Amino acid sequence: MTDKGQFEEGYQVPVQHQKAPGLEKDLNPQPLYDQLPTPDGGAQLYKAAGKLEGKKAIITGGDSGIGRSIAILYAMEGADVFIAYLKQEEEDAQKTKKLVEEKGGKCYLHTTDLRDRDNCKTLVDEAVRQLGGVDVLVNNAAYQMMVEDIKDLDEDQWIETFNTNIHPFFYLSKYTLPHMKKGSTIINNASINAYIGRPDLLDYTSTKGAIVSFTRGLSNQYVSKGIRVNAVAPGPVWTPLIPATMNEEAIKNFTSPMGRPSQPSEIASCFVFLASADSSSVSGQTIHANGGVIVNG
Repeated sequence: MTDKGQFEEGYQVPVQHQKAPGLEKDLNPQPLYDQLPTPDGGAQLYKAAGKLEGKKAIITGGDSGIGRSIAILYAMEGADVFIAYLKQEEEDAQKTKKLVEEKGGKCYLHTTDLRDRDNCKTLVDEAVRQLGGVDVLVNNAAYQMMVEDIKDLDEDQWIETFNTNIHPFFYLSKYTLPHMKKGSTIINNASINAYIGRPDLLDYTSTKGAIVSFTRGLSNQYVSKGIRVNAVAPGPVWTPLIPATMNEEAIKNFTSPMGRPSQPSEIASCFVFLASADSSSVSGQTIHANGGVIVNG
């Protein structure tokens, strides 16, 4: 059940835990994916304006959390979406498809493991076939797991995090760019942690720093060709990743200078901006949707 109080200052999510990767269907309360805050702490439906009419978008991790909200807002703005997700997230993905279709968009589902470069190539080929082209690539899927000290950070976890969080961004961008034209965009999901250096997520934080640099370098390669590349760096956001990867103390302190965690919809609206002509002079940049943390980045 949706809790409209999630936009109120002082709101704290209840402590809960899930097995990774986490499922949105089991979250309490359910995140807000198509609503934005009102000045009184309430919520209002996102107001679409046809900003992405006729666009075709690939969204990784599109089954839940920020990815689900991006898919829904893109549909509200007139885009068709192709979402990638893990096999165990099928129920969440089917719910996202239903929600996108209720907003008038088309949603194509693709189960895959993006750690394999061949799977990334297959994803792009299938997306182009089903969508009829690609105008927007949203690199969003990610993995994290808290470890307090580098001495306890397993080497396999370090490799797993890089294989999940940054290598697919390279593969998918490389394979998608030949299908893109002037006006197309790539949007990478980074994190506040790349700027604050969160100590208990060392591997995750390192990959997010790599994403910021990847965004800048790729933008410099393609901005003169009319293809823009940007990133969004969220702060605390209520998604399935939180109860699946954070301990009790971290969840109790899951907030921002605004006095609450952000909702997926507040991050997804940044992805709408970066995919639309509204951001036509923005490339190589990172939007800091982090609840008010000053990072000077």
